[in-house]
Amino acid sequence: MGNSLVERKPIQSREKDDHVIFGKNSDRPREEVQEVLYYPAMDHPPGTMLECTYIQIPQAEHTHAVVLSRPAWLWGAEMGANDQGVCIGNEAVWTREAIDPGEALLGMDLVRLGLERGDSAWGALNVITGLLERHGQGGPCREDPAPFSYHNSFLLVDREQAWVLETAGKLWVAQKVTEGVKNISNALTIGTQISAEHPELRSVAQAQGWWSGEGEFCFNEVFKSETPPARMELAKKRYSAGTQLLQQHDGAVTAKVMMSILRDKPSGICMDSGGFRTTGSMVSILPRDPTLPCIHFLTATPDPSRSVFKPFIFSESVTPVSKVISPHYGPDDPVRKQPRFQSQVERRHDLYKAHEAALQTMEINPDAGSVLTETLRMLEGQCLTDIEALLSGEIPADEELGDLFFDCVDTEMKFYQ
Repeated sequence: MGNSLVERKPIQSREKDDHVIFGKNSDRPREEVQEVLYYPAMDHPPGTMLECTYIQIPQAEHTHAVVLSRPAWLWGAEMGANDQGVCIGNEAVWTREAIDPGEALLGMDLVRLGLERGDSAWGALNVITGLLERHGQGGPCREDPAPFSYHNSFLLVDREQAWVLETAGKLWVAQKVTEGVKNISNALTIGTQISAEHPELRSVAQAQGWWSGEGEFCFNEVFKSETPPARMELAKKRYSAGTQLLQQHDGAVTAKVMMSILRDKPSGICMDSGGFRTTGSMVSILPRDPTLPCIHFLTATPDPSRSVFKPFIFSESVTPVSKVISPHYGPDDPVRKQPRFQSQVERRHDLYKAHEAALQTMEINPDAGSVLTETLRMLEGQCLTDIEALLSGEIPADEELGDLFFDCVDTEMKFYQ
């Protein structure tokens, strides 16, 4: 759940700072921990099976390198990027199509699979829809025995294209974003402007009596849920606010602007409501110039208004960052055991714990909290300045780019101590 946003300039524009900007807030159960993981590109022997969160599927012969921000209890990811310059974020949606009570692929599994197997936004979209049709989507979407499942929408972006993919069971529809800004937020957004669709989408709608077969086919009207959860009303507010905030900067959205939008609490984009909050955030710069690296900023901590966006760049040698990796329990994990979710385990990583302690300090001592926040913003601001210099050619790219995320996490930890 959450908000995914993108600004994409017209393909004809080739300004000095001609970049696609992607942003995503992951709104999840309040106590859920999100970790950041890097997996290198790999080749896999034919016939290899892949263990996803709940089911096994055939592994691809080759998987791309990926960086993922994911709830620590599952296999997939809420958002991430690959070394081909593709970013994906997903959102929960509810539709007229019944949610399958059985275990299948989670939407978060599909995010990771799309990144590992897709060499472009369109390629990743085809990976996701193909897997969706073969394996379906379903299963518990939080680490809790109480039922909580949903269908998914996705924002898929690369250096040249952006796509919105919305699903209802195994059915799907997609819209290509040609220019300007676009956001999604826990609601169906595709109406009549359909660029691609499941071949049986309209015939199923007609057979179910949801569409007469006459006139224009409007996906979000035909498939909207008749009994939407109460949180859908808040989603409408966030979607509208996200659109307005993006349009205010249309044509001039930078990584810094995108971070400020993701930090916006009055709109609900930075969620802190009841049992849910923003548990992780990501902003990516995707230069149109293929000689320039893509930059992915991730927080690895909740509440972006009180977190630091730290830059990650794919390189030949990426330094592992153990401080943002949660404890893993293998086959003894309560998620793996049947029946699932019968107990809880410690999933907080080192940065999460340090950040948690810092938030408590901010609450108890606002003055000290303000000083810490200002210091962390200076760290983030210096990172942004250095990245701008890198992308403008003022400073050269070097082999140390793979250490960048590690160095920033290490510095943030020192500030907390």
